[in-house]
Amino acid sequence: MASTEKILIYQVLPRLFGNRNTANRVNGTIAENGCGKFRDFDTRPLRRIREMGFTHVWYTGVIRHATKSDYSRYGIPRQHSAIVKGNAGSPYAIVDYYDVDPDLAVDVENRMGEWESLIERTHRAGLKVVMDFVPNHVAREYQSIAKPDGVDDLGAHDDTAKHFSAENNFYYCWGQPFEPLFNVGDYKEVPAKATGNDRFDNHPGCDDWYETVKLNYGIDYCDAGGRSEHFSPEPDTWRKMLQILHFWASKGIDGFRCDMAEMVPTAFWAYAIEDIKRIYPSILFIGEVYNPALYRAYLMAGFDYLYDKVGMYDCLRDIVCHRRPASDITRQWQSVDDIRDHMLYFLENHDEQRIASDFFIGNARAAIPAVAVSLLMGNNPYMHYAGQEYGEKGMEQEGFSGRDGRTTIFDYWSVDTLRRGFYDRRALTKEERHLEEYYSRLLHIAAKGTVCKGDFFDLMYANLNTPHFDAEHHYAFLRKTEDELLIVVANFSDSSAECHVLLPRHAIECLGLPIGESVGRDLLTGKQVQLTLQPDKAVIVKIPSFGVSIYSVEVVSERE
Repeated sequence: MASTEKILIYQVLPRLFGNRNTANRVNGTIAENGCGKFRDFDTRPLRRIREMGFTHVWYTGVIRHATKSDYSRYGIPRQHSAIVKGNAGSPYAIVDYYDVDPDLAVDVENRMGEWESLIERTHRAGLKVVMDFVPNHVAREYQSIAKPDGVDDLGAHDDTAKHFSAENNFYYCWGQPFEPLFNVGDYKEVPAKATGNDRFDNHPGCDDWYETVKLNYGIDYCDAGGRSEHFSPEPDTWRKMLQILHFWASKGIDGFRCDMAEMVPTAFWAYAIEDIKRIYPSILFIGEVYNPALYRAYLMAGFDYLYDKVGMYDCLRDIVCHRRPASDITRQWQSVDDIRDHMLYFLENHDEQRIASDFFIGNARAAIPAVAVSLLMGNNPYMHYAGQEYGEKGMEQEGFSGRDGRTTIFDYWSVDTLRRGFYDRRALTKEERHLEEYYSRLLHIAAKGTVCKGDFFDLMYANLNTPHFDAEHHYAFLRKTEDELLIVVANFSDSSAECHVLLPRHAIECLGLPIGESVGRDLLTGKQVQLTLQPDKAVIVKIPSFGVSIYSVEVVSERE
């Protein structure tokens, strides 16, 4: 069933978002480079996010993770620097599932209260809150100091003499010390725990997730037969992770983005999601799943939405970069047509390279047609990474994060486009303002009922070999409700075009389209357009370079 509201998610890394310190020293400490705080999300930036058209904010990196910053004066254990990536540390190397990152608090001792206040402010701004749940791995020195009374810590009762036991929370390397393929100085770990990216030996390399350890959900990955499942009775890790989900759900959040969900068995997700939704029926579970062959299994386990990364993201990126024809979009959505409403589309997030970087396309405008397709083609959610609307390039070398076209998640840093876009708007360039406005218009169109609830009809099969239509660079489709028809044509070319879009008879009959002369409206420019809708005849649509045209036609239903 189609959603009554298009879910439009704005992803932010609070550490970066509100940081107005412009020092940006390579490998800088928090004292040198500063850090954004929960309080930086006051009324003004939250209102701007909502006014742009977003419905949800995903606050990335809230749960306390390993860092080189010293908070021992607050009773927070220090982490060994050799097993922390960057000075700020990875938001996915969790050291305490029941605590929040002290970097983000003005009053460290009231850090949980500051997070709870942000949840309330976000809701007052008309936005919903998504936070990370990191189920597959934790930091090597995990130790909870904030767990509720009566809750046992992860690994507290593990039998470290066993490589695997369903009652252990970690996997162990039979008494072997942790000896990675790089120098960790005086850091000691005996026996070594398995590494988060499924390295079940004691010597991960520098390209592994060496700062993390794998959690044990009852799968023996090194069994004589390759792997075996031990799910009955439910493993100890299941019970502990369910307690953690309940803890955060009780704070009033609206959704979990579940990191590397496909590295955790579907049996656990079915067990946990059913239990959480029994008490919090409207809470969302968004899964980071990369293997399309597993999509349906994870949806059956209870996930509401899954990343469509190895799918629509890869397809659209290739089209933007002129490695595939635009017509390949059809093949991509058809491969998941039965579950398409559950696929989360995006063009950027903290793992991917920035569109405007030298490693993607180097031109933020070039991806506008891909954004339009992601937003308008289906009823499913869309996710957007903070700074994308200003053409953030991600081309800085911040420290641990090298110059790779990504915005760092490991370093203390300030993102210039975000600093100007939310806190010094007079400094925005004309191009940045125009791009932001374009995104906002598309987002508001996506929030309309026709995109949220309307039928979809792909026009490419009828236009692959027609004159005045370039299937290499153009993609056309219809959206239709009882009252409105949208004709959408995206142009992935750097040349504007007058595009002749054939409307097949089947589309006219299937959607019940009005036949004859119609007056439409270009939703991006507001201009009226004359359209002739006839079976197997072309509608002429003018589309700008690296752009999209969205024509709205009022449909008058015959009612008794």
